[in-house]
Amino acid sequence: MLRWIIFIIIYIIMGFYTLQALKTATRYPWVYYATTLISLIVLGNFIYQFTWGSEAGRVLSRPKSYAFGLLLAIITFKIITIIFLFSEDIFRLFAAGYQKFFGTSREFSIPTRRRFLSMVALGIAALPFSALLYGMYKGKYNFKVLKYNLEFDDLPDTFDGYQITQISDIHSGSFDDRKKISYAIDLINEQQSDILFFTGDMVNNKAEEMRPWVELFSKLHAKDGKYSILGNHDYGDYIAWDSSEAKASNLEDLKVMQREMGFDLLLNESRYIRKGEDRLALIGVENWGKGGFKKAGDLKKASAAISADDFKILLSHDPSHWEEQVIQDAYHYHLTLSGHTHGMQFGIEIPGLIKWSPVKWRYKYWAGIYEELGQFINVNRGFGFIGYPGRVGIWPEISVITLKKKHNAV
Repeated sequence: MLRWIIFIIIYIIMGFYTLQALKTATRYPWVYYATTLISLIVLGNFIYQFTWGSEAGRVLSRPKSYAFGLLLAIITFKIITIIFLFSEDIFRLFAAGYQKFFGTSREFSIPTRRRFLSMVALGIAALPFSALLYGMYKGKYNFKVLKYNLEFDDLPDTFDGYQITQISDIHSGSFDDRKKISYAIDLINEQQSDILFFTGDMVNNKAEEMRPWVELFSKLHAKDGKYSILGNHDYGDYIAWDSSEAKASNLEDLKVMQREMGFDLLLNESRYIRKGEDRLALIGVENWGKGGFKKAGDLKKASAAISADDFKILLSHDPSHWEEQVIQDAYHYHLTLSGHTHGMQFGIEIPGLIKWSPVKWRYKYWAGIYEELGQFINVNRGFGFIGYPGRVGIWPEISVITLKKKHNAV
């Protein structure tokens, strides 16, 4: 309870401070009242959703997500405005002090706030505020097909030009627009790839979240099949269960559901894709993540049935596994496909110029293609979303990777 009180007090103080910029920038009282009312409604909804209106345990429901997203937008607006106003207030205090001790007047009076600076502060603060609202309204379903060509010296000849589609982090419990998801399914199928991989986090917490979407995702197809692995959210570790049996049953239901949709779920296992005398080895590990994330992945067990000479594609949900274990392994894993980071669902990307997200401070490999020791990884930015119910700058991704045989010049 004390945490809520402290949070409310800070929020209200921030509101009063931001209101000063509005009063300086505009002379219309209705603007102050409307802004204050909206701010209080957003705060009230957030408190309600995360206390009396919340679901049992730590389930992050859609109402909770939107309550968080709206509050995040409001707080971001306030913080940016306050940064500008606070810097001006320091200047105003110094100016008043200088006037008192060195000026012609001995009276201490703080200069009035400059209207121009208040308007600049509000204008700049409106940019991320608008972006966060756009991210919730449109950005979360702004699906992008990102295409990559990767060359390998030892790619089997018959797999030259072999095309892979990868999706990751579906997080079906967050979906709220069936038409948009149907569009994305069609977009995936339009790529006409040879094989389809899903690299974990089908749900937020419970298998039942996926049930309304089974029919749609069953429509996904690829000539050489669909393969999947589990992500950290699929195990149901982030909510309170009535019993360990209920949790285990939930995981089993999710496994069955994946198979119903036509996915070959790899649980520390391997498969071969064959073309005549040539073959690719597919290896799928359960989740392995550094820090406090589940470490159920067993690379040795998953690779036990394959040969060191095989061309290998590894499915591993968390890219920290590649960093910590895979690239240093005795086996050479030519291509690893991961997800997990979502690119934090927020950042700035201009191809060829900039690729930035705060998630880079947590994950060295967080989005796109990387190469280390002659091995590649693609970190998919994710299909869905969780927590903040939107995306800004880091759009939902469908990865299309074409394997190429490197032909060295004579």
